[in-house]
Amino acid sequence: MRLHLLALLIKNHKVMREEIGDLTLKVCETFTSIQGEGRDIGFPFFFIRLSGCNLRCSYCDTKYAYNNFKELSLKELLSLWKQSGIKRCLITGGEPLLQKNSIELMKLLISNGASVYLETNGSIDTSIVPFDVTKIVDWKTPGSKMENSFLISNLDTLTSKDQIKFVITDEKDYIFSKERVKKYDLLSFTQVIFSVAMPHLKPIELAQWILRDKLEVRFQIQLHKIIWGDKKGV
Repeated sequence: MRLHLLALLIKNHKVMREEIGDLTLKVCETFTSIQGEGRDIGFPFFFIRLSGCNLRCSYCDTKYAYNNFKELSLKELLSLWKQSGIKRCLITGGEPLLQKNSIELMKLLISNGASVYLETNGSIDTSIVPFDVTKIVDWKTPGSKMENSFLISNLDTLTSKDQIKFVITDEKDYIFSKERVKKYDLLSFTQVIFSVAMPHLKPIELAQWILRDKLEVRFQIQLHKIIWGDKKGV
């Protein structure tokens, strides 16, 4: 009787996983590249860019992901990741959390041995994201024209493996970001990135402000754009 019950549980689990694999997502593009941002900058990554975004940042460099997509099943995306031969997988957008099946994709990738990363714009609840996923959460600055979009409760989900990112377009953005780092004591529980938004701001300017104020934040420049230029699929 116990063996029969165990066999039934295994069968039902297999069916459930197959059904999850048949779920679909609106995908803008998939590609392999060198990670150009964050803690793991410089490593090979497999990228899954999902379509659709609820924000319209002034400096957005992926506007093509707003509406362009093809429907792919989670099973197909898992297969593409496996074919890449790369362990690290980044789910980005657009805004991935607009699609509820993105959570199932993260779980499926993790269960198959992937190191999963998520880029999200900070406006949607991240408590639904699996703990094993490394989160890179944007806190939009005034230069984005979306500075009121950040969900403060998302700070509660961040750990030392995660990252919060401020994209800096000018000194006003820098001051905004510096004040929030201090007010919320961000450095005590997560990693903080100050990313220079070229061509709005010169890298040397942001570097000098950080050094002047002795901020323990990570200066970032988009490495992939230095390698390949400002184009899709990199």
